[in-house]
Amino acid sequence: MAVVGEEVSNKQIILKEYVSGFPKESDMVVKTGTIRLQLPEDSKNAILVKNLYLSCDPYMRGRMRKMEDSYVESFTPGSAVSIPAILDWLLTGSCRRPPSAYIATTGKEVAAAEGLEHAGLAAALAADHRHLRQLNLRKLAATADGRVISWNRESHILFWGDEFTPITGYGVARVLDSGHPNFKKGDLVWGITGWEEYSVIKAQESVFKIQNTNVALSYYTGILVESHHLFKVLCNVTWNVDRSGLGNRNGNVLPLELLVSLFWQLCEELLGCYVVGSAGTKEKVDLLKNKFGFDEAFNYKEEDLEATLKRYFPNGIDIYFENVGGKMLDAVLLNMRLRGRIAMCGMISQYNLEQPEGIHNLFCLITKRVRMEGFVVPDYYHMYPKFLDMILPHIKEGKITYVEDIAEGLESAPAALIGLFVGHNVGKQVVIVARE
Repeated sequence: MAVVGEEVSNKQIILKEYVSGFPKESDMVVKTGTIRLQLPEDSKNAILVKNLYLSCDPYMRGRMRKMEDSYVESFTPGSAVSIPAILDWLLTGSCRRPPSAYIATTGKEVAAAEGLEHAGLAAALAADHRHLRQLNLRKLAATADGRVISWNRESHILFWGDEFTPITGYGVARVLDSGHPNFKKGDLVWGITGWEEYSVIKAQESVFKIQNTNVALSYYTGILVESHHLFKVLCNVTWNVDRSGLGNRNGNVLPLELLVSLFWQLCEELLGCYVVGSAGTKEKVDLLKNKFGFDEAFNYKEEDLEATLKRYFPNGIDIYFENVGGKMLDAVLLNMRLRGRIAMCGMISQYNLEQPEGIHNLFCLITKRVRMEGFVVPDYYHMYPKFLDMILPHIKEGKITYVEDIAEGLESAPAALIGLFVGHNVGKQVVIVARE
């Protein structure tokens, strides 16, 4: 077991480049660096954590591209750098990062060793960079810290080393060291953390102490975290239902997706709603109806969407929880009831398209006086305590059905994330980094 102050290896998941089109596992790479299990003395308000569980979420696809205007930042990729950029640093010191931050592969691991000075490396590259291929790479030391710069067939060098920024997302972790007055060693926390074994977290507004450990810790990657903005949606729905008298089970109807089954279960119990769900496989359709208790469910890959919605909702749709977009949203707009509501929380069908599909039936928002509003998790952190007070009793009493799809080990994270976009997961996708 690692001890405080010890330097240990730290596996990380790095995005190689910004992704265009459908993402692949190879767009990410597992890198092993080192980290000291102790915060520097000047690390005010930071915490050092050991990551236990990581959440795979569709919104992360958007972070794999360069975004200028979004509620969440893009990932920092390990970008490719040209040989001239390396020479610039070696000769003038003007490159963005020192040579210790760059590496490329020759198809096999290259051991760090001693050898060439900076000037010698620069001279070799300047004379004819092809000659570097003939050098004994085990005798090539790039910097005083012993890191290696090696050459690859594509003639570029990749960022590497401790300066890399890993992919980030929701996770559960244990505090190993703290410079923050609200956190102490041993605390369990959930929030935004790195896709790595150990992380130093500085943005405390997105990390929260776990007070209730009577449920599975992995629940703090899904049902007890990402679903809390549904509490705000439910508050809006309840207010509208009370005003309009739509609480009758035969009146309020909602088409929902597999991933928001929690929302339906709360609507069913609190509002008595009639609910229809959609999913992409027979297995998941059966899960919706037989495990989650949906009134009806259909396979959106096999059905005519407009005709199916008309069949299930002859009087129109009161509430639609939107996390699909595209053709599904277009079909829903045609089938909304007068003064219906649409809660916009995602559009997974559009995330991998070079050119997003257009929506053709937006005029229905006017003719049917439909209210449509977007919701994102960080906007409702302030409601989290109230959400826990509401949801924990339902979980403990077995009134909420929740399914997880578990991937073991940090190395499995890229495949788990990509699997979301082809429907491989059945339930909430969680990656176990360490059980303790």
